[in-house]
Amino acid sequence: MTEPTRIPRAEHCISRSQISPGTLKVLYTLKDAGYEAYMVGGGVRDLLAGLEPKDFDIATNAHPEQVKALFRSCRLVGRRFVICHVRFGDEITEVTTFRGPITDSHERDETGRILSDNEYGTLEQDAFRRDFTVNALYYDIRDYSIVDFANGLADLQRGVIRLIGDPELRYREDPVRMLRAVRIANKLGFKLAAETAKPIPRLAPLLGEIPAARLFDEVIKVLMSKDAVASFLKLRELGLFEQLFPQTDAAIEADARSYNFVAGALLNTAERIKRDAPVNPAFLYAALLWPPVVARMRDLIARQGHHPNVASVQACEEVLAQALSRIAIPKRFSLPMREIWQLQPRFEMRKGGRARRLLTHPRFRAAYDFLLLRAQAGEAPQELAEWWTQAQTGAELPPVRDTAPPAEGDDEGAEGASAPRKRRRRGGRRNRKPGGGGSSASE
Repeated sequence: MTEPTRIPRAEHCISRSQISPGTLKVLYTLKDAGYEAYMVGGGVRDLLAGLEPKDFDIATNAHPEQVKALFRSCRLVGRRFVICHVRFGDEITEVTTFRGPITDSHERDETGRILSDNEYGTLEQDAFRRDFTVNALYYDIRDYSIVDFANGLADLQRGVIRLIGDPELRYREDPVRMLRAVRIANKLGFKLAAETAKPIPRLAPLLGEIPAARLFDEVIKVLMSKDAVASFLKLRELGLFEQLFPQTDAAIEADARSYNFVAGALLNTAERIKRDAPVNPAFLYAALLWPPVVARMRDLIARQGHHPNVASVQACEEVLAQALSRIAIPKRFSLPMREIWQLQPRFEMRKGGRARRLLTHPRFRAAYDFLLLRAQAGEAPQELAEWWTQAQTGAELPPVRDTAPPAEGDDEGAEGASAPRKRRRRGGRRNRKPGGGGSSASE
């Protein structure tokens, strides 16, 4: 048995005033019912690091059915490992039973990923089942001390993210830990321990074994954050981004503008989150998949002679179909993504009627913001972005600057020329008088 380090209340910074009311209610209810109850994981880690946690998790020796008996608002979720969600108002506290050690009896797939994990254990066993040392710190509601089995406090003070146990084995148990390592390290401004980072490039293809729906959520966590750009760079460095977005990774390798666009979009996302401005996952995923969309559009136009609108629709469908095989993007996001993409060629059409209709499109604002990012990356003309910016400021559309001189003998001249155009009379049978009112060769 490993003797833990116990840090008394006087020697750490966590106060009950920093813990949400719902979490405190759950902790005290479990304690008063005779169970062990600890706040654990990211909540403890973030408070010790001086950050405000997004949520709080609790570990207990009470089994799920026993937790459910104490809280009428409790709901049991999960198959691989049953979790209790206890609701107080808008707050949901996640409660898990101490997990037991991994044994040969655990069901695994051919890559070593654990498929079923409802084996319960002790506090010590639960600590060594945690992924990283900084996540294996327990706040004891009985005396307000911190319990540390894995030297997590020392790693927290050193600024290091370190896996508990053998890194390759732990990644094989759950490959998503590779993404979590990047996310937590960048969130805290920490570095990955050498032994924690070393196997990731070789094991990155294991992400292909993860359910596509789970990967959608994990990408949101790692890239829809204040640390989006740093996480993007680290994902690429470790070979993880290629596994998540192979089409985008290939486009980035082929065209520097694609890299600039993705990095610019992620920087924009990070800045919006810092300002507490809303960020839509549809916009984020549209940006992450735009490089292969535009590459395919160009190919369809240049090689197969497709009209830009037709090429846009086809490219969107092809890229999205391939992406969905890896990451399950819900329709409530994939439909706006298509609209944002397919509106991009329409920004080139600036004549009165078409431009005014585009300004009233429900998805105009998102598509316009997308255009600004494209111009910033050098993938769309800056003049085009400026024109659409001006078009939103007044009743009249701004003039369109000539991009090339009109061809000799061109009757129409530059777009917006003042010379009136003659209206053609429609011919055809409907306008001909009985007996032959049309012109003949002899006239």
